[in-house]
Formats: sequence, structure tokens, C-alpha cells
Amino acid sequence: MRKKESNKNTILILGASGFIGNVLYKELLSYFDVYGTYCQNTDFKDNQVFYQYDVTNDDLYSILEDVRPNYIISALRGDFQAQLKAHETALAYVMTNEMCKLLFLSSVNVFDGRFRFPSFEKDLPIAESEYGKFKLSVEKMFVEIPSEKYAILRLPMVLGVTSPRIIQLQQAIKHKASFEVYPNLIISVTTVDKIAQQLHYIINQDLSGIFHLSSDDMVHHEDFFKEITAKLGDHTPIFKNAYRSNDDNYLAILPKQNKLPQPYRISVAEVIEDCTLKEEISTFKN
Repeated sequence: MRKKESNKNTILILGASGFIGNVLYKELLSYFDVYGTYCQNTDFKDNQVFYQYDVTNDDLYSILEDVRPNYIISALRGDFQAQLKAHETALAYVMTNEMCKLLFLSSVNVFDGRFRFPSFEKDLPIAESEYGKFKLSVEKMFVEIPSEKYAILRLPMVLGVTSPRIIQLQQAIKHKASFEVYPNLIISVTTVDKIAQQLHYIINQDLSGIFHLSSDDMVHHEDFFKEITAKLGDHTPIFKNAYRSNDDNYLAILPKQNKLPQPYRISVAEVIEDCTLKEEISTFKN
């Protein structure tokens, strides 16, 4: 496969077959020359702009050389050590190609060792989970390169009508099964569609730095899912309470220094509305 000639910016999405990556692909496709990678999902094998790529076994550099992207968006999943090596390769490519930038989808979990307050862009990350430590280790790689060559995009809980968490909630309601909620956990949230709009804006404006792509406000985890459930219908799952501590604690990021313009922000209420759109969501009342 060879890259076609185009006057548009060329974008390579690593992990374009995943939940977030595929929405990004669909958002950017009409405006840029967009390529992506997939691993096991054979639905993409006949797509001429998708490369099969197993992060554990395959060579990323050959794909980069073939596509020659101006932007690399990393929405990779898989083995942490293999992902670290893939990001080392991507960063090396960025540094040897003047017109290339790397956008890394990080996570609120880089702060999951901080419980007492919400976290802003300039706060020192402290990770406790293995996932959080991994995301933080990738972030630390960026310190070694010029700031204009990258953007770190930290995400909170990402939802939407077709998100795994909302589908899980629908199934729990339908089958009257248990659904775990955290009464003492305060979170920020967003939707996958809003992330796609935000990345589109960041690319158009060629922005760099650290961004917290989350709601401007926060909500208790239990209250959030109970409100979504109430909007979905008259039935409820069996809410199973889980406690991390006796006091309120935070797994929340908020934008402060790098706020995007108002049309590219979102509130908790808007996330709830987007997760309960009647015309899009499948019914479970039968």
C-alpha cells in the first residue's frame, strides 16, 4: 500500500479500529488524508487506508515510512511494554520529520494516586494503578522532545450511546443484573463524539501542550449512573455499591490553563443527555 498524493494534512491513527480511534477516523476522514491501524478486527482488512498492526509483533516504522504522516494520533491498546516501544519509534520518527507532531491519548489515571482534589494540567501526576503508571511513563517520554512536537490529551471516563460502559448498563437494566457504582467517588466525564470534535480543533489550530479533555464540572459516580438510568426508562439494575474509602475522593481532571473555546467544551448534563438519546439507543424494555 502506498500513500496517495494529497494537498491535505496526512493523519495516521494508531488504534483506529477501537472505540475512540474509530470515531476519530470518521470525524477526520472528510477533512484530512486519514490512515489507521487495526489489529484483529477483520472488518477493516479490505479498507485500503487501514494497516494491520499488532503492537507486540509488528514494525511500526515501516507504516510510518509508507504513510509519512503530519500527525500521529496514538489511541493504541495492548501490552504495555510493546506500546512503550511503539511510542519510542513514533517519537523518533517525529524528531526526524520536521512537519510531524504526535498526539497522545492519555488518561485521568495518571492522577489515580491523588485522591483529595481534582487535577489540572500543571498538577504533578501521581499514579497508583498499573494502567496509570503506564500512561505516565509514556507521557514522560515527551519531556525529552520540543513542546511544539506533541500534545498530551488526558481523558476522563469516556462515554456515549455505543460506549462499553453504557452498553454494560443497558444490559444490567435489561437482565436486572448488578452494576457497580462508587458512592464516594467524584469524577469528570466526556463523550467520544466531543473528543473527536476537540481533536479536530486541536489539529486545525496546530495546538501543543497538555489538555484535559473533560467536562467543566464533576459528579459523584453513583449519582451519574443513576441519573442516566432514570432517563433510559422505568427499570433499574441492581446497583452494587463499592467503596474506596469512607470519605469522598476524586478521579477527576478539569481544564484550566488550556481551555478550548466554549463550543468545544462539555458539561456533565450534556454527557448524560448524549448517553440517553432515544433515537439512537437500543431498547431493552422487551
